[in-house]
Amino acid sequence: MLWIGTSGWQYRDWRPEKGAGDTGFLYPAGLPQRLWLEHYAERFDTVEVNNAFYRLPERHTFEQWRRRTPAGFRVAVKMSRYLTHIKRLREPAEPVARFLDRASGLGDKLGPVLLQLPPTLKADLGALDETLRQFPAGVRVAVEPRHETWFTGECEELLRRHGAALCWADRRGRPVTPLWRTADWAYLRLHEGGAKPWPRYGRRALRTWVERVGVPETFVFFNNDPGGAAVIDAAVLAKEAARSGRTVSRVPEMRPRP
Repeated sequence: MLWIGTSGWQYRDWRPEKGAGDTGFLYPAGLPQRLWLEHYAERFDTVEVNNAFYRLPERHTFEQWRRRTPAGFRVAVKMSRYLTHIKRLREPAEPVARFLDRASGLGDKLGPVLLQLPPTLKADLGALDETLRQFPAGVRVAVEPRHETWFTGECEELLRRHGAALCWADRRGRPVTPLWRTADWAYLRLHEGGAKPWPRYGRRALRTWVERVGVPETFVFFNNDPGGAAVIDAAVLAKEAARSGRTVSRVPEMRPRP
């Protein structure tokens, strides 16, 4: 199963500009912002929530997201920067417990938890090991390290031991992480494509990612939101994956645009 979504849903340029017709890249003209999540969830089966990284929502917000989305919807949540960027993985018990207490308001709609590490944080396998120990067995965790000192065999083995996925990341059509398979599922973030108009991905780059992804279940999130690129590329990736025989989650049908 290939779960395809975007990193967030509240982007103003996904609605039409004045004089550009009634429908934008995702949202129709006149649709109030308070209904954007419902509209998104009618067209996608998954989303990655980034704002929890900057300010962890209260539990009732996660509960509202659960009620406002259909059955089977999955919400991946980015871990609060308090743990990853301020504490830098030190003393993880309280931050992880607080995060899970709130995010569990999603119920069975809680998808993977993303731990994105600071680019200045060098490898500290002991701290990562202690952090991953705080998550119960039923919670999937993806780790996105961004300092090259993490990319060692010892780190790969640590992730595999915990069943945590190395978050594969892409910029301009090229992987910026190793392609380790450390779990029976995978997590991919597509930050910026190299095609035109910026920051679109080319069809060949997306087809290559379909070929690389061979695990039974993969979450793919497009983070190239400007100009509706994430929505368009999600639809293209879904078509490429379907052609290869992969089962794909729901994505919006994109019509050709001038």
